[in-house]
Amino acid sequence: MASDFISRGFRGRRTDPAIAARIPPGQHLVSDFPVLSAGPTPHTPLDRWDLQVSGPFSARWTWSEFQALPNEDITVDIHCVTKWSKLDTHWTGVSLDTLLGDAGNDASYLLAHCDGGYTTNVPLEDVLDGKAWIAYEYDGEPLHAEHGGPARLLIPHLYFWKSAKWVRRLELRDDDQPGFWEELGYHNYGDPWQEQRYWGD
Repeated sequence: MASDFISRGFRGRRTDPAIAARIPPGQHLVSDFPVLSAGPTPHTPLDRWDLQVSGPFSARWTWSEFQALPNEDITVDIHCVTKWSKLDTHWTGVSLDTLLGDAGNDASYLLAHCDGGYTTNVPLEDVLDGKAWIAYEYDGEPLHAEHGGPARLLIPHLYFWKSAKWVRRLELRDDDQPGFWEELGYHNYGDPWQEQRYWGD
Protein backbone atom coordinates (compact mmCIF):
# COMPACT_ATOMS: atom_id res chain seq x y z
CA MET A 1 0.00 0.00 0.00
CA ALA A 2 2.74 2.46 0.95
CA SER A 3 4.73 1.70 -2.22
CA ASP A 4 1.61 2.27 -4.36
CA PHE A 5 1.13 5.66 -2.72
CA ILE A 6 4.75 6.69 -3.29
CA SER A 7 4.72 5.65 -6.96
CA ARG A 8 1.52 7.62 -7.59
CA GLY A 9 2.95 10.71 -5.94
CA PHE A 10 6.50 10.74 -7.25
CA ARG A 11 6.70 9.13 -10.67
CA GLY A 12 5.68 12.32 -12.45
CA ARG A 13 4.13 12.75 -15.86
CA ARG A 14 5.28 10.42 -18.61
CA THR A 15 6.66 12.02 -21.76
CA ASP A 16 5.37 10.85 -25.11
CA PRO A 17 8.24 8.79 -26.62
CA ALA A 18 7.93 10.66 -29.94
CA ILE A 19 8.36 13.98 -28.13
CA ALA A 20 11.16 12.67 -25.91
CA ALA A 21 13.08 11.66 -29.04
CA ARG A 22 13.11 15.32 -30.14
CA ILE A 23 14.67 16.63 -26.92
CA PRO A 24 18.49 16.55 -26.81
CA PRO A 25 20.26 15.21 -23.71
CA GLY A 26 20.21 17.50 -20.70
CA GLN A 27 17.35 19.65 -22.05
CA HIS A 28 13.84 20.28 -20.67
CA LEU A 29 10.74 21.57 -22.44
CA VAL A 30 9.33 25.07 -21.91
CA SER A 31 6.00 26.44 -23.05
CA ASP A 32 7.03 30.11 -22.98
CA PHE A 33 9.87 31.74 -24.93
CA PRO A 34 12.63 32.76 -22.47
CA VAL A 35 14.51 35.98 -23.24
CA LEU A 36 18.29 35.84 -22.80
CA SER A 37 20.66 38.53 -24.08
CA ALA A 38 24.25 39.54 -23.39
CA GLY A 39 23.45 43.27 -23.31
CA PRO A 40 20.74 45.88 -23.89
CA THR A 41 18.15 45.32 -26.61
CA PRO A 42 18.88 47.40 -29.76
CA HIS A 43 15.98 49.18 -31.47
CA THR A 44 17.01 50.07 -35.03
CA PRO A 45 14.34 51.97 -37.03
CA LEU A 46 13.39 50.02 -40.14
CA ASP A 47 14.21 52.96 -42.42
CA ARG A 48 17.82 52.74 -41.14
CA TRP A 49 18.06 48.94 -41.12
CA ASP A 50 19.96 47.00 -43.73
CA LEU A 51 21.49 43.56 -44.14
CA GLN A 52 24.91 43.18 -45.70
CA VAL A 53 27.06 40.33 -46.95
CA SER A 54 30.82 40.87 -47.05
CA GLY A 55 33.76 38.78 -48.22
CA PRO A 56 34.35 37.20 -51.62
CA PHE A 57 30.69 37.94 -52.35
CA SER A 58 29.08 41.22 -51.27
CA ALA A 59 25.49 42.43 -51.22
CA ARG A 60 23.19 44.77 -49.35
CA TRP A 61 19.43 44.93 -48.85
CA THR A 62 17.33 47.65 -47.25
CA TRP A 63 14.38 46.49 -45.13
CA SER A 64 11.94 46.89 -48.03
CA GLU A 65 14.30 45.05 -50.40
CA PHE A 66 14.79 42.27 -47.87
CA GLN A 67 11.02 41.92 -47.39
CA ALA A 68 10.60 41.57 -51.16
CA LEU A 69 12.88 38.50 -51.31
CA PRO A 70 11.31 35.02 -51.53
CA ASN A 71 10.41 33.88 -48.02
CA GLU A 72 9.62 30.58 -46.34
CA ASP A 73 7.44 29.49 -43.43
CA ILE A 74 9.53 27.36 -41.09
CA THR A 75 8.48 25.08 -38.21
CA VAL A 76 11.45 23.90 -36.14
CA ASP A 77 12.49 22.84 -32.64
CA ILE A 78 14.96 25.15 -30.88
CA HIS A 79 17.39 24.32 -28.07
CA CYS A 80 19.11 26.83 -25.78
CA VAL A 81 22.49 26.16 -24.19
CA THR A 82 20.88 27.07 -20.84
CA LYS A 83 19.04 23.72 -21.17
CA TRP A 84 15.55 24.69 -22.34
CA SER A 85 13.99 23.41 -25.55
CA LYS A 86 10.88 24.62 -27.36
CA LEU A 87 9.23 22.42 -29.96
CA ASP A 88 7.35 23.33 -33.15
CA THR A 89 8.26 27.02 -33.23
CA HIS A 90 6.85 28.90 -36.24
CA TRP A 91 8.90 31.45 -38.17
CA THR A 92 8.92 33.30 -41.48
CA GLY A 93 12.23 34.21 -43.05
CA VAL A 94 14.57 34.30 -46.01
CA SER A 95 16.80 31.29 -46.58
CA LEU A 96 20.54 31.86 -46.56
CA ASP A 97 20.56 29.92 -49.82
CA THR A 98 18.60 32.83 -51.30
CA LEU A 99 20.90 35.44 -49.76
CA LEU A 100 24.24 33.80 -50.50
CA GLY A 101 23.61 31.99 -53.78
CA ASP A 102 26.79 30.20 -54.86
CA ALA A 103 28.98 31.95 -52.29
CA GLY A 104 29.64 28.61 -50.61
CA ASN A 105 32.07 27.89 -53.42
CA ASP A 106 34.32 30.76 -52.32
CA ALA A 107 34.31 30.60 -48.50
CA SER A 108 34.28 28.06 -45.69
CA TYR A 109 32.93 29.98 -42.69
CA LEU A 110 30.39 32.62 -41.79
CA LEU A 111 30.76 35.20 -39.01
CA ALA A 112 27.48 36.94 -38.14
CA HIS A 113 27.73 40.57 -36.95
CA CYS A 114 24.84 42.10 -35.04
CA ASP A 115 23.62 45.39 -33.60
CA GLY A 116 25.19 45.77 -30.16
CA GLY A 117 28.51 44.23 -31.25
CA TYR A 118 27.55 40.56 -30.86
CA THR A 119 29.15 38.04 -33.22
CA THR A 120 28.95 34.29 -33.70
CA ASN A 121 30.70 31.90 -36.07
CA VAL A 122 29.50 28.83 -37.96
CA PRO A 123 30.80 26.67 -40.82
CA LEU A 124 29.23 27.84 -44.06
CA GLU A 125 27.95 24.34 -44.81
CA ASP A 126 25.74 24.66 -41.70
CA VAL A 127 23.76 27.57 -43.12
CA LEU A 128 23.24 26.31 -46.70
CA ASP A 129 21.02 23.61 -48.23
CA GLY A 130 17.91 24.66 -46.31
CA LYS A 131 19.54 24.71 -42.86
CA ALA A 132 19.33 28.42 -41.93
CA TRP A 133 17.30 31.59 -42.42
CA ILE A 134 17.15 35.27 -41.54
CA ALA A 135 13.83 35.23 -39.68
CA TYR A 136 11.64 38.32 -39.29
CA GLU A 137 8.32 36.87 -38.08
CA TYR A 138 7.49 34.57 -35.18
CA ASP A 139 4.05 32.95 -34.84
CA GLY A 140 2.75 35.10 -37.69
CA GLU A 141 3.75 38.41 -36.05
CA PRO A 142 6.74 40.72 -36.62
CA LEU A 143 9.65 39.44 -34.55
CA HIS A 144 9.78 41.33 -31.24
CA ALA A 145 13.01 43.15 -30.44
CA GLU A 146 13.66 41.07 -27.31
CA HIS A 147 13.69 37.95 -29.50
CA GLY A 148 16.03 39.49 -32.06
CA GLY A 149 13.72 41.63 -34.19
CA PRO A 150 13.51 43.04 -36.67
CA ALA A 151 15.52 40.06 -37.97
CA ARG A 152 17.66 37.31 -36.51
CA LEU A 153 19.67 34.37 -37.74
CA LEU A 154 17.88 31.03 -37.32
CA ILE A 155 20.05 27.89 -37.30
CA PRO A 156 17.84 25.41 -35.45
CA HIS A 157 20.15 22.37 -35.53
CA LEU A 158 22.71 24.20 -33.33
CA TYR A 159 22.34 25.66 -29.84
CA PHE A 160 20.30 28.84 -30.03
CA TRP A 161 23.16 31.26 -29.26
CA LYS A 162 24.30 30.54 -32.82
CA SER A 163 20.94 31.98 -34.06
CA ALA A 164 22.23 35.50 -33.54
CA LYS A 165 19.74 38.23 -32.65
CA TRP A 166 19.65 41.62 -34.46
CA VAL A 167 21.81 40.35 -37.31
CA ARG A 168 23.09 43.02 -39.73
CA ARG A 169 26.07 41.56 -41.58
CA LEU A 170 27.11 38.11 -42.76
CA GLU A 171 30.87 37.95 -43.22
CA LEU A 172 32.11 35.15 -45.46
CA ARG A 173 35.58 33.95 -44.47
CA ASP A 174 38.21 31.39 -45.39
CA ASP A 175 39.22 30.99 -41.73
CA ASP A 176 37.12 30.31 -38.63
CA GLN A 177 37.03 33.26 -36.22
CA PRO A 178 35.37 32.59 -32.84
CA GLY A 179 32.51 34.93 -31.95
CA PHE A 180 31.45 36.61 -28.69
CA TRP A 181 30.43 33.58 -26.62
CA GLU A 182 32.94 31.30 -28.28
CA GLU A 183 35.79 33.54 -27.10
CA LEU A 184 34.34 33.33 -23.57
CA GLY A 185 34.51 29.55 -23.49
CA TYR A 186 31.39 28.32 -25.25
CA HIS A 187 31.86 25.47 -27.71
CA ASN A 188 33.01 26.53 -31.15
CA TYR A 189 30.34 24.44 -32.92
CA GLY A 190 27.46 23.89 -30.47
CA ASP A 191 25.65 20.67 -31.42
CA PRO A 192 22.86 20.14 -28.83
CA TRP A 193 22.71 16.39 -29.52
CA GLN A 194 26.39 16.12 -28.53
CA GLU A 195 25.93 18.52 -25.56
CA GLN A 196 28.63 20.78 -26.98
CA ARG A 197 28.06 23.63 -24.54
CA TYR A 198 31.62 24.59 -23.62
CA TRP A 199 35.17 24.14 -24.92
CA GLY A 200 36.15 20.54 -24.16
CA ASP A 201 32.61 19.12 -24.36
